[in-house]
Parts: sequence; C-alpha cells; structure tokens
Amino acid sequence: MDKKHLSEGAEAAAAGVHGEQRVDVDSPRYRGRVYELVRRIPSGRVMTYGQLAELLGEGYTARTVGFVMHSAEEGDPWHRVINAQGACSTGRVVLPPDKQQRMLEAEGVNFDARGRCDLGQYRWTPEEFETARVEDEPPQPSLFSD
Repeated sequence: MDKKHLSEGAEAAAAGVHGEQRVDVDSPRYRGRVYELVRRIPSGRVMTYGQLAELLGEGYTARTVGFVMHSAEEGDPWHRVINAQGACSTGRVVLPPDKQQRMLEAEGVNFDARGRCDLGQYRWTPEEFETARVEDEPPQPSLFSD
C-alpha cells in the first residue's frame, strides 16, 4: 500500500478520543491479529471494518481496525476490507481515491452506481474458510480402528 497521511479522525481513533478506551494500535500483536484475519479473505470477497472488530473481540473497534488497515504494508490485502455500507472508505487516504474499488473490481467484485457492493453476495466469513478447509482435507484415520 502506498504511504498515506492519516486523517484527524483516524488519529483520534488511535488516540482513543470520543469516549473510546485507549488501545495500543501500534503494537505488533494488535496489528498482527488484524492482518492474520485479513490475509484469509479470499480474492473477490470482502469483510467490513466492524465485522473484523467483532471477530477480534474486546479492544477492537471498526475505527481502530480502519486505522490499522490504512497503514497496511504492500502485499497485505487491505483493499478487501470495506465499510458497513459496502463501499470503499479510502478516498481521503489513498491515491488515487478509487484505487481500492478498482482493485476489488479486478477481483470480480461489482459495485453499483453509488459505489457500493452487495454485501450479501461478497461478504466473507471465517466460517466459510473453516468449512472449505475441512472439506478439502483428507479424512483422518481413526485412533481406535485396527
């Protein structure tokens, strides 16, 4: 991802203002948990900032996940994380402003005239990953058979 300047809102989220508890979004462990889950999102699918925060649990909010995603390294699929309306929220921090949408479109995600994708069609859940992984694995031999 290109180096970007964070908006005041993103800085405020990281600082824990607006009544949110202060978290260390710069800690490698905090960021690592976000990136670990984001790296599982398959091409052509998306997750929302809030969905990630809910899965990650206490200490994570949509806003802090957004802060982490806006500073992702090249190679991380940051573009697969969008807002709860199914739209890209990187226009103020990524140049060119439509980069995220173009990257998703290249993976087969379609957007309407308002710049929103159908989350019912493109939203990905880790349960899908776990189910696919189990179906792809060969059956394990029983410990109790001859």
